[in-house]
Amino acid sequence: MLKEDCASELRVHLAKALPLPSNVNRPRIDLIVFVINLHSKYSLQHVEESLHHVDASFFLGRVCFLGTGAGQEHHYSLHRNTVLKLAHTYRSPLFFCDLEVEDFRATMAQRLVRMLLICAGHVRGVSALNLLSLLRTSETPPPEEL
Repeated sequence: MLKEDCASELRVHLAKALPLPSNVNRPRIDLIVFVINLHSKYSLQHVEESLHHVDASFFLGRVCFLGTGAGQEHHYSLHRNTVLKLAHTYRSPLFFCDLEVEDFRATMAQRLVRMLLICAGHVRGVSALNLLSLLRTSETPPPEEL
């Protein structure tokens, strides 16, 4: 993400779990990306535990989920529908990506940077809430059908 051309200053903070340590100097948080490794049940467990520490207002377009390892189905420890249900529960977008493939990784970085710019208010005429409604598709089944 940091390699992407961005008109604004881009800061990325990585954390294994929430809550973050309280730090008075921490910059504003515009987007939270929960990364779930499809090859690790512990990854999902950490995300589920961390979700309890996120203010409800973030789920209005400023949270998304990223399922990694999507290109290697034979190694899955988690079923994709489990992650889909989690994203549906929190009404947040879900992306799947195989980060081992450079082209996929670059494309995902571009999407996340664009999403971040919108969430930070740097794209005129589009808010995080607008983006959320645009990312929802009618093709995605409701959670009760998963």
